[in-house]
Amino acid sequence: MADSGDVGVKTLNFNVGVLGHVDSGKTSLARALSSTASTAAFDKNPQSRERGITLDLGFSSFTVDLPDHLRETCGDRYQSLQFTLVDCPGHASLIRTIIGGAQIIDLMMLVVDVVKGIQTQTAECLLIGELTCPGMVVILNKTDLLPPAKRQSAIEKMTKRLHKTLENTRFKECPVIAVAAKPGGPEAPEADEPQGVPELMELLKRQTYLPRRDPHGSLLMAVDHCFSIRGQGTVMTGTVLQGSLAVNDTVEIPTLKVTKKVKSMQMFRKPVSKAMQGDRVGVCVTQFDPKLLERGMVCSPASLHTLHAAIISARKIGYFKGSLSTRGKFHITVGHETVMARVTFFGLHTAAETSTSSSDSAPCPLDTPFTYDREYLYQEDYMIGQGEGSSGPDPEQWALLEFERPVTCPLLCLVIGSKLDTDIHANMCRLAFQGRLLEGFEDKAYGETALPRLRICKMKQKEGQVERVTDDYTVIGRSLFKKETNLQLFVGLKVALSTGEAGVIEGGFGQSGKFKIRVPDGLRPETKQLLSSGSKKKGKGGGKAEPGKEDEPRAESHPISIHLHFKRYVFDPHKKMIQS
Repeated sequence: MADSGDVGVKTLNFNVGVLGHVDSGKTSLARALSSTASTAAFDKNPQSRERGITLDLGFSSFTVDLPDHLRETCGDRYQSLQFTLVDCPGHASLIRTIIGGAQIIDLMMLVVDVVKGIQTQTAECLLIGELTCPGMVVILNKTDLLPPAKRQSAIEKMTKRLHKTLENTRFKECPVIAVAAKPGGPEAPEADEPQGVPELMELLKRQTYLPRRDPHGSLLMAVDHCFSIRGQGTVMTGTVLQGSLAVNDTVEIPTLKVTKKVKSMQMFRKPVSKAMQGDRVGVCVTQFDPKLLERGMVCSPASLHTLHAAIISARKIGYFKGSLSTRGKFHITVGHETVMARVTFFGLHTAAETSTSSSDSAPCPLDTPFTYDREYLYQEDYMIGQGEGSSGPDPEQWALLEFERPVTCPLLCLVIGSKLDTDIHANMCRLAFQGRLLEGFEDKAYGETALPRLRICKMKQKEGQVERVTDDYTVIGRSLFKKETNLQLFVGLKVALSTGEAGVIEGGFGQSGKFKIRVPDGLRPETKQLLSSGSKKKGKGGGKAEPGKEDEPRAESHPISIHLHFKRYVFDPHKKMIQS
């Protein structure tokens, strides 16, 4: 494992996401903790300053001596620990930004207003944490707003309530700590010292671990801020998600379809010659207009792909109360982008084929690998549980996403489907489903070139009735097809009569959608008897029989039904009907 560049002594970078509801005090907490602010820190956006909320991911850092437990793990590879704080926005309409930020953090700090407790967006942040983070610390902020006499009991009461909320999540044992990051509120003088922050720093140090950092493989960097420096070039700041990067390397900006040479790099204002997975870095490249890349991906040349559609593993998020229906449209957050997509759900044929996967809060398992060789079943909706009224795990299933505009992202990245257009004041979860990107389609004409390989079938069944019998081996049927149906498409398909005989559709009969069925083994005597008794009853009315039809039994008083079963592949351009 390489070290994190040349930041003075060898420094391990550890990314901590600061998430929570709007106005819970996340930015004040990041400010209190940080000694060094990067270019993107503390509400660079003028609109943020006016509104007093964070509108983009803010980054800041502080460095401490390497804790003993890490020293034992790392030996002399690292001498200090740098915490990079990722301050994610809490405003309800900005959840897509949180999802983009949550994918680059090693530990999550969930900031809760001690007076208000958990609110709707706090719960959504908790869900995002469950999908993306191995660990969490809960911070009860604004303790200075509690009356001194009741402060301790209020903190204990809220702590107990939080542990109750978390008991069915992966964070059930997580620590809870009380602080006042900005005593007196945003307008209070800076002279008021934050309360509980030194204790929080010690707690964070105890929660650190050696994140998996792999310098190998192609570079993938999430850029969250871009600006130009006159005479030097354009600087992109972001986090290295995969691989490594060095001065003089060539990188690609896929959305702009350009490659650029790395002129210099900095980590929190200190020059470095290289950076690797997990590092927060500013990269200066040859000049381009920074407005073209406010957020996005940078990668090794030709290593990322721009997709028009994708196949993902799919798992419903349990707290989502809306429907997950095929042909529905969802906001899809993938990589560092959020885009609308139309969804088609599909699954395995039988419950026996399904996996018994874990809870919906864990990233989707890939127990049954997706393959073009397997046949899948088209679903009108996402399937919940196994069988009627089951409380068991959902069957394993997948989804085809067809994006409204192309997205650039790596395979196997996390995908989250949301309904971000839901009323932000409604007390409901907007995160709908999650999964992993398994297969991407780069061809704009993927509907003709790629989807026909996808063997998703619809099981079809039709029911009609025998109208009359013409001889021992032939019957005429009706009500199976519409008048305008092209019956030639159905010639040769097998049908079953409700009396047990098997037949084959031979062709149309007349112009009204009726058809002729050949019964190779002949009609059974009891079937003919049934048809015959129907005919006799018909004749008792004394009406004149139609000339030449006296001996043709009809099946109206004892209807015999005709059943046609077949399947059709959803993306078959020829729309063939197939019977097993």
